[in-house]
Amino acid sequence: MGDEGPGSPVHLLCLAASSGVPLFCRSSSGGAPSRQQLPFSVIGSLNGVHMFGQNLDVQLNSARTEDTTVVWKNFHDSITLIVLSSEEGTSELRLERMLHMVFGAMVLIVGLEELTNIRNVERLKKELRASYCLIDSFLGNSELIGDLTQCVDCVIPPEGSAMQETLSGFAEATGTAFVSLLVSGRVVAATEGWWRLGMPEAVLLPWLVGSLPPQAARDYPVYLPHGSPTVPHRLLTLTLLRGLELCLLCGPRPPLGQLDPQLMERWWQPLLEPLRACLPLGPRALPEGFPLHSDILGLLLLHLELRRCLFTVEPSKDKEPSPEQRRRLLRNFYTLVATTHFPPEPGPAEKQEDTVYPAQMPRACYLVLGPGMGWQLVAVQLGLRLLLLLLSPHTPTHGLRSLATRTLQALTPLL
Repeated sequence: MGDEGPGSPVHLLCLAASSGVPLFCRSSSGGAPSRQQLPFSVIGSLNGVHMFGQNLDVQLNSARTEDTTVVWKNFHDSITLIVLSSEEGTSELRLERMLHMVFGAMVLIVGLEELTNIRNVERLKKELRASYCLIDSFLGNSELIGDLTQCVDCVIPPEGSAMQETLSGFAEATGTAFVSLLVSGRVVAATEGWWRLGMPEAVLLPWLVGSLPPQAARDYPVYLPHGSPTVPHRLLTLTLLRGLELCLLCGPRPPLGQLDPQLMERWWQPLLEPLRACLPLGPRALPEGFPLHSDILGLLLLHLELRRCLFTVEPSKDKEPSPEQRRRLLRNFYTLVATTHFPPEPGPAEKQEDTVYPAQMPRACYLVLGPGMGWQLVAVQLGLRLLLLLLSPHTPTHGLRSLATRTLQALTPLL
């Protein structure tokens, strides 16, 4: 399991499946958007070999060269997405899930009808530009991990019950069942209706809000890829504090003007201090002072049934490796765990009939990185929860499972 190179490029191609006309090409290098574009001859060759296979009833899913992994995916026989990655250690699972998220983002912004019944290619190209910011965030080094785990990135607020009660009351007052409170693209609290949203919109909506430039209020039309792919809804966002946003998913009502400052102040002014305490929760995820072992450098906790996760690389920030490296290591380890040791948790868009589950499931696994690094990774699953830890080289190998189990037990009441 390698650590990805800082300048390794990722290229994403979107084409109309029937004609092969490119709709867009997005690239990133070193985790940031890049203007580097693939030559048209390369784009044509990648699409041509995929179409050649289809004509022979052969499904080409992926290919590897010495330094690049390529994954193809066709959606509704209308859109072909191709991703190429030269990042060391990149897995096909990660790229496949990226393509599902990208297509979900396209549906979220323009609707399924525009993508499955392409009448005007140039108009579709223009409409898809609104999705670039969200799509680019999947190609970069995001602080979130829901694109890979297909679980909603969450944080644990210090006064969760009071916040939940206020959120539910506010939702009733505004006449919508779908309300959430977000910090840096992560869910702080949400109504039952919001939690019932299907995949991928449950992951995409907070991710979209986190990718948009700051604004005091928004009235944003969105389609729900799973729940309402052809009829748009309204996503209303209101900034309570910088970085902390209230989101409502609704129909024609309420109008944005109805959410006036007096209404907002009545519901949220009493919680001003708890709201302020949520601001640093973005990268930290856990409440201030939550006891973690000093050897823990990062963690990923997933609730496999609720489809929620906690992800942080904040513990022991003064130690190596850097936060970016920690995120890469945990992402790569999750991919290894999900494909090798534990059964995959595919989203509804992924076909499950070919999935083979082993007769006996492991309960834990660990990995010690090579010379010069020594960092250790351990995964342990208890019931519906899966915990991955990145640990310092000083942790005794024989104590990894015990440390992970104790940490999971401590985190269980939170998620």
